[in-house]
Amino acid sequence: MANTKELSVEEKLRALYDLQLIDSRIDEIRNVRGELPLEVEDLEDEVAGLGTRLEKLKSDLESIEDQIREKKNAIDDHKAAIKKYTEQQKNVRNNREFNSLSKEVEFQELEIQLAEKQIREMKASIEHKKEIIEQSAEKLESKTSHLGHKKSELDAIMAETEKEENFLMEKSAEYQGMIEERLLNAYKRIRTSVRNGLAVVSIERGASAGSFFTIPPQTQMEIAARKKIITDEHSGRILVDSALADEEKEKMEQLFAKI
Repeated sequence: MANTKELSVEEKLRALYDLQLIDSRIDEIRNVRGELPLEVEDLEDEVAGLGTRLEKLKSDLESIEDQIREKKNAIDDHKAAIKKYTEQQKNVRNNREFNSLSKEVEFQELEIQLAEKQIREMKASIEHKKEIIEQSAEKLESKTSHLGHKKSELDAIMAETEKEENFLMEKSAEYQGMIEERLLNAYKRIRTSVRNGLAVVSIERGASAGSFFTIPPQTQMEIAARKKIITDEHSGRILVDSALADEEKEKMEQLFAKI
C-alpha cells in the first residue's frame, strides 16, 4: 500500500474516485435490501410482544379459573354451615338462640348468592378473555408466518450479497488507508450531506455529473491537469475529469468481476 505522503494529486484523485465507486457499489447492495432488515426487526419485536401478551392472557385466565374454584369451595362451606345451623335449630332452648341461628343461616345464604354472582361475572370474563386469546393467537400466527417469509427473503438477499459486500468493505477500508485523513474526512462529510452519497463526480458535458451548473472552461482545464483538488462550488463535491473517471471505472469493473 502506498504511503499517503508519497501520493501525487492525481493519485489522490484516482484513489478517491475508486473509493467512491466501491462505496457506491456497497450503497447499491444495501439499497437492494432496503428496509427489509428493519421490517424483520420490527416484526420480531411485534411477535415477541404478542407472545408475551398471549402468555399474560392465559395466565389471567388460569387465575380467574382458580378464583372460581375457590368460590365454589366457599359455597360448599357455606352450605355445610347452613346444614349445621339448621340442625342446631332443632335443639335450641329458646327463641333467642333460634333467631341467632336463623341470622347465621341467612348470612350464609347471602354469601352463597354473592359467590354465585361473582362466579357468573368471572365466567363472563373468561368467555371474553377466551375470545381475545383466540384473536391474539390468530394474529400471532399470522405475524409469525409473515416474519418467516420476510426472514427467508432477507436470508436469500444476504446469501447473494454478503460475500460481495464483505469483499467491497475490505476494499473500501484499503482505499481509505491510501487517502490522507483530512481528505478522507472531507469525502465522508460530503457523502453524508448529499442524497445519493456521491462525494466524487466526473465532469459530463461541461457540468459535474448530476448537476445543471456549467463549470467554467478554465476550471475544467485545471481539473483535467490533475494538479490540485477542486470542488464544485454549487454542490461541494470533489471533481475529476471524465478521462480519469473512465479509466478508474474500467479498473473497478475488472475488480468487481472477480467477486
